[in-house]
Formats: sequence, structure tokens, C-alpha cells
Amino acid sequence: MHLPSVVATAAAASALFALVCAGSLVASARRRTGATRRAHRLLAGGAAVGAVTVAGGIAASLAVQQHVVHTQHDKTSLGSLLAVGVALSCGLLLLGLLTLPGAAPKPAGALRHTLDGLVIAAALWFVGWVLVSKPTHLLGDHTPYWCKPLLMPAAVAALALGVSAITAMRAPRPRRPLVAVGVGVTAAAAAGIGLAGGVCQGMTLLADLSAIALPAALGLVVYAARRADRPEVDDEEAAVDGDVTQRGSAYAFLPMAAMATSALYHLVRGGDFDLVGIVTGSLEGFALVARQWLALRDVKAYAERLQDREAYFRELAHTDPLTGLANRRGLLSALEDEHVAGASAVLLALDLDGFKNVNDLRGHDVGDAVLVEVGQRLRMNLRPGDVAARLGGDEFAVLMWARPAEAKRAATRLLGVLGGPYEQELGTVFLSVSIGLASCATVPDVKALLRNADLALRWAKQRGKNRVELYDVGYDAKLRRRTTLEHELRGAIDRDELHLQYQPVVMLPSVRPVGAEALLRWNHPVLGSVGPDEFIPVAEECGMINKLGAWVLHQACHQLSRWLAEGHDVWVSVNVSPRELHATCYVDQVKEALRAHRVPPQRLVLEVTEHAMAADVEELIRRLGDLRATGVRIALDDFGSGYSSLGQLRRLPVDILKIDRSLVVKPMVRVIVELGHQFGLEVIAEGLGEQEEMAMVVAAGCRLGQGYLSGWPVPAEHFEARLDTATSPGARAVAVPVQAGPGQAGPGQVDHVTRNAQNVRSVDSSHEMRQA
Repeated sequence: MHLPSVVATAAAASALFALVCAGSLVASARRRTGATRRAHRLLAGGAAVGAVTVAGGIAASLAVQQHVVHTQHDKTSLGSLLAVGVALSCGLLLLGLLTLPGAAPKPAGALRHTLDGLVIAAALWFVGWVLVSKPTHLLGDHTPYWCKPLLMPAAVAALALGVSAITAMRAPRPRRPLVAVGVGVTAAAAAGIGLAGGVCQGMTLLADLSAIALPAALGLVVYAARRADRPEVDDEEAAVDGDVTQRGSAYAFLPMAAMATSALYHLVRGGDFDLVGIVTGSLEGFALVARQWLALRDVKAYAERLQDREAYFRELAHTDPLTGLANRRGLLSALEDEHVAGASAVLLALDLDGFKNVNDLRGHDVGDAVLVEVGQRLRMNLRPGDVAARLGGDEFAVLMWARPAEAKRAATRLLGVLGGPYEQELGTVFLSVSIGLASCATVPDVKALLRNADLALRWAKQRGKNRVELYDVGYDAKLRRRTTLEHELRGAIDRDELHLQYQPVVMLPSVRPVGAEALLRWNHPVLGSVGPDEFIPVAEECGMINKLGAWVLHQACHQLSRWLAEGHDVWVSVNVSPRELHATCYVDQVKEALRAHRVPPQRLVLEVTEHAMAADVEELIRRLGDLRATGVRIALDDFGSGYSSLGQLRRLPVDILKIDRSLVVKPMVRVIVELGHQFGLEVIAEGLGEQEEMAMVVAAGCRLGQGYLSGWPVPAEHFEARLDTATSPGARAVAVPVQAGPGQAGPGQVDHVTRNAQNVRSVDSSHEMRQA
């Protein structure tokens, strides 16, 4: 068999192979979705057209070989048909390449790739035209000037090469399958040129070889397309394609340099430009202008996206993510932007009272839900233009455009709005809010405004919470004094500025002292006498209360040991702040003080204020039980001021009740005394300042009393002198004349009452410490 016959047979087999490739792509398209399916369908269409073109090329080659077609016109007509088939096939293949996932992120990207490829293709075509045209005439007599149909597949081949190059540069990794598809499309276009050119010039061997090469190129396209599958790219990721800052420009400069160089060479050699050269140059310019327009549009869109993202992140940076209100940065920005300093505006500083207990007892999820609802209530109860912000934790702020009087009315309304119940899945949450107001009209800058609002809020909390306080210049003096007190208090013990005074606890009605309450006093060389109601809260806030309490405990035990050594039958009471009581080491401190000063435990009484009931009752019971186990006695101070209940009184491990002065009235004192006796407790009436009050408590059966009527707080030596007087020979009991009631001691029964009172257990009740 001759070589042309073998080649012809192989070409026929290649045509069949091309049809198989097209069928394979059709089957592959059915198993895919979205852009991948569209790409495989386009590739299948291009392969099918290519298969038909190969079959037509083989038939045309046979017709030329057998001289069925022998005129040049007929050969040109057949070549033109084959050129159209090759161009259509390669065009579909190029569209399929650009549609494959990863080649171009969206249609606009495919258009950019096409224009960039057209820039390269036009340059290649122009350089090729210079080389094959006169005067270079590189192919000599074989230059196919008369075969104009070859222009179309040649242009497609150049475009395929350009698009493949751009895809190789732009596609994300892994890009090897996409590059392989581009190479296959370029090879198919080149083979198509050989097929059409061989038929046009009667070169049947070239046509047959091209008919074999074209299906092989289609096979490469099918193989690479199957490996080019990747996940779809969403619109947000596709938007990155518009980022022109990530692209190079060599694809444009190099083709333009090649065209300019070849055009100059053509003119120097004496050549001229015909229609093909002019069209090619114009096409290059059109492609560059269109590409520049797209690039400008991309830059504009990219700048708009940057502005949108900047605005989004700016808003995000100025917004509290939990409540949706402004955050601290947002509030500061609003204060600066609106120039509120000196304006008719008021800043409200808000703090939720007791919110920490919500987080501790209900969990942070419930706490966050409450904060979200607080934000909603603020938004719903503010006027347009007002700015609500969450500064952090349970702290909020509102910038309100109003005068101070109007803002105070609005803040009072917010007390009710924010103090309402918060319905949650685990139960209802009750909170109150404290609000501090500061006017913008009197401040020089934003910093001073924030400071004034915080100071007013702090004053609102110190005055009982759940209230509104408007900033006053007097707060500055109070803040400076508090700061000074905190600073000086830290060295007061070392400088020996603290001392104890003792207020007698007397037996009624004889007013004989049987115990004493240790009261802390502070004399500063510059500040003078500082009241405990002023420095004890400072000690609580700055963490000094534990140190002060330990000092008081040791000083009182030391003095008590001296009195006991001198033969005085007396006890001393020391009060305990809630913070001391909840310290894990406090029980050991009490044991150490008793051991160091050799004080019998029953002679020391520890007073716990009824306000300590606001804390965890179960924990309080455990702490008091541990203290009572040491042998000391426990007194419940200020009984009746509001926190404890009768059920708690039965559970609390206490020995003594100290009746709050507000309950020393005739109907109540008798009930409380009988109640205490029913529970086996001794009762002490506090705040006795008048003879009528003392007569009342004696008539109610109360055997112990304390107050200015029975003795002022005095230094230790003065109290000791009174003890000496009360126990000296010849000393007589001073009885308060009372009208004996049913079951009460009459005038002849004073000694019996005195003997019973001497058996009472020790007690302490410092009002100053309980205020901490």
C-alpha cells in the first residue's frame, strides 16, 4: 500500500476518533452542572464541528487526488468551506475554554481575556503578514496570496494562541489543565490551516496529515477538559478579578513593541500597507482601546468596592456587635463630629445596677440577652438625632440634644423604662439603672464632658442607685477629697493615726456596762477628724477594708485581754464587713487574734449587719457557722432594716439581735423582743437617746441597751474608768424608773435582772463598718 493511501486511511480513522471525542464531551456535559456543563457543551459542539470538518477535508483530499476536482476555483471553494468549518470549530472551542471554571471568573472576565488575547493575536498576525508579504516574502513562491480563505483559520489560530497565553498567566493554580485545553485549541486551529491550505493548493499529503493532527488536538482538549473541573467561584470571589493591581502589563507592551518594530522594518525595506495590514493595525488599536476602557471601568468599580468596604468596616468599628448601638469609638466620633462642646446637648452615662449578679447566677447568655433588650429599649425611647452607645459591659451612654432640665426628665423616664422586668426563658430578671448627666454647654472639650458624666454617675451610685444625678461642680471637690482619703488611708496604720473608741452596752434598767462596741476613729494631722461614714466606704472600694478589719480585731482583742486580766467582767464586739466575711482566711484571722491575745472566745462578739443578707444567704450561713464553731458569738446588727426574714432568722447561726433604732417604737419593740426570746436570742436595743425610749424597751423586756443616753463612744481608758466605778465597793446600780408591765421586773426586782444580764454573751455592732 502506498504512503498516500496509508495516510488517507489514518485520516479516516482520525475523523471517527473526532466523533468519539465529541460524544465523550456530550456525555461528560450531562454529568455536570452550571458553568462546567456549559463549557463541556461548547467544547462538544466544537469537537463535533471539527469532526465534520475532518471528514469533509478527507473527502476533499480524495477528490483532489482522483482529479474529481481539478480546477483552482473548485479547490479554493473547497478550501473556503473547510476554513469556515475550522474557524467555527475553533471558535466554539475557545468559548468552551473561557467558560471552564477558573479560566475567567465571570462573563466580564471572559471578555477581558478575549480582548487581551486579541491584542496578542493581532500582533502575531501583523508580524506574520510583514514576514510573508513583499518585500520580505519569507515563503517565496509558496506564499498563498490567492488562498484568501486561509485568513480566517489563521486569525482564529492566532486568537487561540493569545487567549491560551492570557489564560496561562491569569488562571489560578492549578492552571495546567486549562493551559492544556488552550494548547489543544491552538493546535486544532493550526491543523485546520494545514487542512484548508492543503486542499487549496492541491497538497493532498499536507491535507491528510492535518486531518490526522486535528482529531489528535481534539483528543488533547477532551483529556484536559475532564481534568479542568474545579468548584464554582461565587460572585464575591469573582469580584477580585477586577483588582487590576494584581496584573502585569507585558501582554500589551510586548505585542505593541513587536508590531511597531515590524512596521518600521516593513517601511525601511520599501514595503507598503495594503488593506490586510491596515485592518490588522486598526484591530490592534481597537482591542487596546476597548481593553483600556474595561480597565478604567474595573478601576472605578474596584475603587467603589473599596469605598463600600471602608464604610462597612468604619461602621463596624463604631458599632457594638451585641446591641447594635454605637460603641465607645462611635460615641467619641459623634461627639467630635457634632462639636457638642459648648452646644445645647447633654450626655447621659448609664450603668445597670446589679448586672454582675445576672451573669453570675443566670449565665452570660442571659446577661447578653438582657443587654440586647436594654439596647432595644434605648432605641425605642430616644428622639431622632439622639445617639445611644454601649461603652462596654453594662455601661451605656446617650448623647441627647436637649437642655439639662428636659434631659433630666427624659432620664427619669428611662429609669422606669430600663428598670422594668426582663422576661427570659429561665425566668424574669429585675434590674435598676443609675444615670449621671453632664451638660455640654459648660465644658471646654469632649474629655471634660465624659469625665463630668462619669462623675455624676458615680455620685448617683453612691447615693443609693436607681436615681438620676446632674453633674455639679461640688463633685470635683468631693472626688479630690476621696482621692486624698484613699491615698492617706493606705498609710494611716503605719503612721499611728487610727485608734478605737468604745461605746458601752449596758444592762437595763441599771445602765451598768457589761460590754462595749469597738468603733474605729481616724485623726489625720492635716485633714483632721475623718468620720468612719466617710473613710469606711473608701476602704471598701480601694480594697483596704480587710487590712483595717484585721487591725481593729487585734486592737480590740488586745484591749479586751487587758480588761479581763484586771478582773472586769466584760465583752467586746467587733463588726465585720461583708467583704471580710466572705474572705476565705477570715476564720483563721479570728482564731489567730484570740490565740495571740489569750482572749476566751465567748468574750468576743462579731457583728454582721443585716445588709449582708443581700449577698448569698447560703454562703453567709456557712461562714457564720465556721466562725461560731470557734466559740465566738455572732450578733445580727440593724435587725429590721429590710433584708432578713423570719425564715432566715431561724436558719442564721446568730446569738444576739440588735434592734435598729427605727424600730424602737412601742408596738414593734415588744414584738421583736418576744421574737428574739422565742428563738433563744438575746436582744439589744440600739440608738437609745431619750429616757422615754429606754423606759419603753425596759417595759418590753429588753435587758440590754446601747446609745448616747447610756454612754458616748470614749477612749479605752475612759471606758475602763467607768468599769472601775461600776465594780467598786459601794457602787450602786442606777435604775431607770419604769412602769412594770405584765411579767416584767418591778422596782424590787432590779437585782434579779442584773444577774441575768451578766450572763449575756458578748456582742459588737459598729455602724461605720456595716456601711461598707
